[in-house]
Amino acid sequence: MDTLSALSAVHLPPAVRAALDASPRVLVPQTREELYRLTLGPVGGPIHEVAYDVETDEGVRRIVEATVTRCRNGIAVNYPEDYMRRRDPDCMRIADDLPTDKPRYRDVFGEEFAPTKSATLEWLGRQDLVVVPFKAGGPTFGYPSLALVPVNAAFFALALVDLQGWVTFEELTEQHGEFAPRSILYVAPPFRHTAFHGRQVVVHDRTPDLHEVFAYNLYPGPSAKKGVFSVLLDIGEREGWITAHASSVRVTTPYDNETVVMHEGASGGGKSEMCQEFRRQEDGRILLGTNVVTNEPYVITLAESSALAPVTDDMTLCHSSLQDNDGRLVIADAEAGWFVRVDNMRAYGEDPNFERACIHPDKPLVFFNIAGVPDSTVLPWEHTLDSNGKPCPNPRVVIDRSMIRNVVSKPEHVDVRTFGVRMPACTRENPTYGIMGVTHFVPPALAWVWRLIAPRGDKNPSIGESASERKTIKHGGMVSEGVGSYWPFSTGTKVEAANLLLRQLVDAHRTRYVLTPNQHIGAYQVGFAAEWMTREYLARRGGGRVRRDQLTPARCPLFGYTLREMKLDGQLVRPTWLAPEMQSQVGVEAYDEGARIISAFFRSELEQYLTDDLDPLGRAIIDVVLKDGSVEDYEALTPMHL
Repeated sequence: MDTLSALSAVHLPPAVRAALDASPRVLVPQTREELYRLTLGPVGGPIHEVAYDVETDEGVRRIVEATVTRCRNGIAVNYPEDYMRRRDPDCMRIADDLPTDKPRYRDVFGEEFAPTKSATLEWLGRQDLVVVPFKAGGPTFGYPSLALVPVNAAFFALALVDLQGWVTFEELTEQHGEFAPRSILYVAPPFRHTAFHGRQVVVHDRTPDLHEVFAYNLYPGPSAKKGVFSVLLDIGEREGWITAHASSVRVTTPYDNETVVMHEGASGGGKSEMCQEFRRQEDGRILLGTNVVTNEPYVITLAESSALAPVTDDMTLCHSSLQDNDGRLVIADAEAGWFVRVDNMRAYGEDPNFERACIHPDKPLVFFNIAGVPDSTVLPWEHTLDSNGKPCPNPRVVIDRSMIRNVVSKPEHVDVRTFGVRMPACTRENPTYGIMGVTHFVPPALAWVWRLIAPRGDKNPSIGESASERKTIKHGGMVSEGVGSYWPFSTGTKVEAANLLLRQLVDAHRTRYVLTPNQHIGAYQVGFAAEWMTREYLARRGGGRVRRDQLTPARCPLFGYTLREMKLDGQLVRPTWLAPEMQSQVGVEAYDEGARIISAFFRSELEQYLTDDLDPLGRAIIDVVLKDGSVEDYEALTPMHL
């Protein structure tokens, strides 16, 4: 199918059609291989500079936005600016008049978006363009969409279709006939300098039938990745379903019992890690943690751990068409490829299966913020250095989910929903909110409260932080990522998202809800070992089943219940990991100070939801938080399935 006939079956807004008609050259790749060749520039590498002539106060200046290095196992994309190597959390702007709680373009920039939108399409009309179709939400349940990208930034288009799945216009027309795209993504990097003072800006312009995303930067995080997430959240808000910010894994114990665990949390909360194996030492033992005061290691022996079959990595589709009368949430992957952060991969052998997929892929991959030497092999642990000489904390690889070992490609029922929080160390000398025990069972009401707040927590590696967030974290506070931890990507209102999430939690009455920390448990530095141990324990309990007499209320009611005893493969987990106030380096006084920090933070964040539009059950739950209620008060509102 040639370019003209490919695009003739697509109903486009007149200004978009005009831009395509004006473009000197429009390319519609028929294969991924064809698109991959375009990423290497007109001469095919070995290093292609993605650069633009930009009008500045000092005249026209050539600005290199990114470099693309041709390697044996893919392309290595790197950005000259540290700032461009991670998502700016304050880059979303809303151009339309539909309901939103996000900053509107006119309020931030003092003018309507329309002139900039027109200038953007006019600029695109002067460029050689690559146009790629995709299905927002993945190949099975996705919505027909397309992207307009300058040809010299074809790596961006490749990352997009690798994430969303390769599809051609011919295939879309066979499925839908003539169609209007549900979303369109536009990429115009120079406007970052000419209109936005070097900042990442992603503008969303919504109508009931079309969601347009204008990306003014080339890091795909806030646009090709989270911008598509925004589209799905927008559609779901209109249709009554959610795309969760979650990973999920099917865990099969040594006794062949299966449990599906869905893990949520703010960026850096352990979603990718939920699908990773225990990290073992050379002697086969597992280092669970190290005491930050005494340097005492805590190790266990686990002869055989459960087998993992990843289901989703980051965007988990909870589409209304999937749900049944089972009483458990039903999920599917919203992506065809995963944007995997490999910051915790620092040397050969830490994750052999994933390393093998990256080093010997079925098809060349796209690497971000990872060093690439022309025509050599990109190694996922060789992270690009930031200007301070330290490795970039946000190295990524886009990998087709089919390349992931044992990946599950069908919808699954969720047995347990865990929620991860990055916790700082807490000691008597330095009390903090890092007081969560290794595993806490909570009723749906508390599960909802934690998802409304979604604390970003300690030293997030995934995104940059605003000045106010840096100050808050520096002073030992917490930062909320917002509803469901997907709020940074939502273009709607918090209360509507809160209502949707509450209905989802209550409807899935047979799904169990658990909290688990990462980084620290009291005075122990644990990384993600606590999350992995919780996963193993829940699976061996047959879907996380526990008896009432095995639980006791946590000292901080917001943590629900803790286990009286936790046994894994015949070994008792230290009681001080279940109740950190029992640690000699913590104690009750430091624990209670941490509980005061968490409780005060939750109260301050939840008051904004007390509007007339909030579900009455949600109001009752928040009232319990504001009154420092007990865990029994929460369970009285939403019984806990055991």
